[in-house]
Amino acid sequence: MSGEVNIKRLAQELNLSIATVSKALNDSYEISLKTKTRVLTLAKELNYTPNPAASNLRSNKTKTIAVIIPNIANNFFSLAIKGIEEIARQYGYHVLIYQTHEDIETEMLFTNSLLNGRVDGILTSVSSNEYNNDYYRDLVKKIPLVFFDRVYESLDAFKITTDDYQISFNATEHLIECGCTQIAYLYGLEKLPAGRTRFAGYKDALAAHGISIDENLILHYQPEENENVTNIVNLFQSHKPDAIFSSIEEFAIPAYLACKELKLQIPDDVKIISFSNLSSAKLLNPSLTTITQPAFEIGIEAAKCLFKILTKRGIGDDQNIVLKSVLIKRESTGCWEKPA
Repeated sequence: MSGEVNIKRLAQELNLSIATVSKALNDSYEISLKTKTRVLTLAKELNYTPNPAASNLRSNKTKTIAVIIPNIANNFFSLAIKGIEEIARQYGYHVLIYQTHEDIETEMLFTNSLLNGRVDGILTSVSSNEYNNDYYRDLVKKIPLVFFDRVYESLDAFKITTDDYQISFNATEHLIECGCTQIAYLYGLEKLPAGRTRFAGYKDALAAHGISIDENLILHYQPEENENVTNIVNLFQSHKPDAIFSSIEEFAIPAYLACKELKLQIPDDVKIISFSNLSSAKLLNPSLTTITQPAFEIGIEAAKCLFKILTKRGIGDDQNIVLKSVLIKRESTGCWEKPA
């Protein structure tokens, strides 16, 4: 038989229905391995090439998902995207990536532009400059949406987070066990649940060890790195903390730069710990003790949840998934056991 090689022709030659052939080509669980093998073998022999545009038109699917994040240069988000892309490829989906640069107006502009059928679903880690719960409460009703890392807790949606409270408690306790009592807290994400939860872990660890919280030792994040360096320098000069707990990666390098400017020795004069997925953390001098989030795994789980929605297989599943971060002790906190 000559002519165009399409699903209809494959079905005729195999004496199968068009629906069966289509499902076999898409690796549907409804089709037996024997039938899939027959279909794929003939498709290969006849050099069958699928027409994705026609397939998507019939299914009303774009085979595309969007990922909206604050900053792709952040090590956490670049690793999370790798996890998302791995799952998307398994489903034959493309991934569009949008950066908001922590701007809520840009974030809304992106999401609104995607509601016209351009993508089948959205994965997002929200901006930190404004709490926008009402907007997202409406958005989750319009398009499949999964939150990861930075989430809105009250929404009826899948949310993939880490154990921010417990790991912050453990990190603060580590500094206390290293002899620190004047622990400065570099506060980021303060308008979001993740930031507030990390701060709660820090405060409760101090209280558990009978240490009163000193508001003078709390420093709030600023968008400009130089401003953060200056503020940390002023903090050292005014209140002389013996440790720094950085709640976000963006504070880590400014903390080192401030110590360098003041000729403070880490960890002898001050100990430093930071949330960070910096691959270079172990190469800093001294190496940085980090709270490392399972960013790649978070991306994997977030994408899996989105495809549960898209395939209608996630109904009734627990929507709150919490993964564990790891406290990696290195030289910057001074009381660690170097691996053999």
